Amino acid sequence: MLARSRLSAIVLTTVVLCFSVGLVTAAEVTNSQAVDKAVSAKERLESDQSRDVTSKPATVLEFFGLEPGMVVIDLFGGGGYYTELAARVVGDTGKVYFHNNKAYIPFVEKELGTRFADDRLDEVVRMVSETDQLGLPEASADMVLMIMCYHDLYFVDKSWPEIDRKHFWEQVYAALKPNGTLAVVDHVAQADTGSTAVQTLHRIDKDYAKTDIEAAGFVFEAESQVLYNPDDDHTLSVFDPEIRRKTDRFVYRFKKPGSEKK
Repeated sequence: MLARSRLSAIVLTTVVLCFSVGLVTAAEVTNSQAVDKAVSAKERLESDQSRDVTSKPATVLEFFGLEPGMVVIDLFGGGGYYTELAARVVGDTGKVYFHNNKAYIPFVEKELGTRFADDRLDEVVRMVSETDQLGLPEASADMVLMIMCYHDLYFVDKSWPEIDRKHFWEQVYAALKPNGTLAVVDHVAQADTGSTAVQTLHRIDKDYAKTDIEAAGFVFEAESQVLYNPDDDHTLSVFDPEIRRKTDRFVYRFKKPGSEKK
């Protein structure tokens, strides 16, 4: 009788374990499917679909862990390429905040007119604010996207005043929930150049970026090589036609600690 009871317990444990593994696998497939469905949506702009070839958004967003139901902030979202994808992934149960500053609007005004025409993406919350007062809802975001904009924290121009980086990071940190994800993609500069290539090439040293963001309190979690381009020697401006949209880019995933307060 005892042997039979032990056998039953072993069988029950095995069934529970198999079922649990099945649930995890199903969840992973669901998240992957949500991203794939968003990228393959026929309603997306033709220009976005063309950009997919070099931006590889499905692989990038799956690496970042974007899921249905998340709250996402797309900082310096530019023309809204990733904003639209994020909105399609998070769906009705999530929310996307699309941010730009005033200086960036003239460069993307036409694209935004097309993207948001005829009530497209009317569920997206659009924000225009400056870096000294971003106005991000505190502890609200599961993910903050910074796509090809991190280097701009070091850029200075007549229309782009020097940014108080410490204050900027404090606001971003506060906007993320504990264990929230900071997702960063940017153009790689030559090694050991720090931020010196920002002003002329709009690139930044990837090792410098990692250390800099960690110093702001974020924990480095992983890097993806999906946008690595060995043919980019890191000497051309990212706007040079020879390399535009094909630059070597680093893809970093950071976490806000779950229990620490900055």
